[in-house]
Amino acid sequence: MKKIIGTAGAMLAVLVPLGLDAQEAEVTANAGWVSEYYYRGIPQKTSSASAGLDVAVGSLYLGTWAADVGSGAEVDLYGGLGVELDQLSLSAGGTAYLYTGTFDETYLEANLGAGVGPISVEFSIGTYDSQPESQSYWFLGITAEQNGFYGTFGTFGSDFEGSYAEAGYGFTAGDMDFSIAGIFSDENLSFEEDEDGPASELTLVFGVSKTFALN
Repeated sequence: MKKIIGTAGAMLAVLVPLGLDAQEAEVTANAGWVSEYYYRGIPQKTSSASAGLDVAVGSLYLGTWAADVGSGAEVDLYGGLGVELDQLSLSAGGTAYLYTGTFDETYLEANLGAGVGPISVEFSIGTYDSQPESQSYWFLGITAEQNGFYGTFGTFGSDFEGSYAEAGYGFTAGDMDFSIAGIFSDENLSFEEDEDGPASELTLVFGVSKTFALN
């Protein structure tokens, strides 16, 4: 974990001078709803509303996002830097996943990202504040996007196991953003069981959201 955080810090040290142009802060808010809240192939809650707030200055960003998870709320805090270098995009930052109720415990992550054209890659490494002792994990996600269509493959490692695949389409109509996606979660992520034990699952998810400029 220390090694990856150090790598993220080194990337930030290199990228910060590129992102500190004298620009005015951009503040946006968002609100949305999904028929099934999934994150990285893991089901969270059926019918979940969410809201968030983001601040960007040049390539630097900070934000928070909250979603209904039934027994309380998930509250995410994140920040970092993302820059565009010709056709290459790079990002480094961190995320804290916090919970107000009994749904889950705290996750802390260092996040690295890179993209070329329609292909983007995310690599995150984190710790999970489980009992009786914390666990460590990593996550690798690869996404391809084109004209509103996208496909993602993600997999976990270290103390976590499991993989998922997601394909979907997003579009804007009347200042609202709409999405539809199919998510296939393997038996390690789905929390589903059949007569033979843990089972994989394919789920269809619908979503709607809106982003508001606040300045």
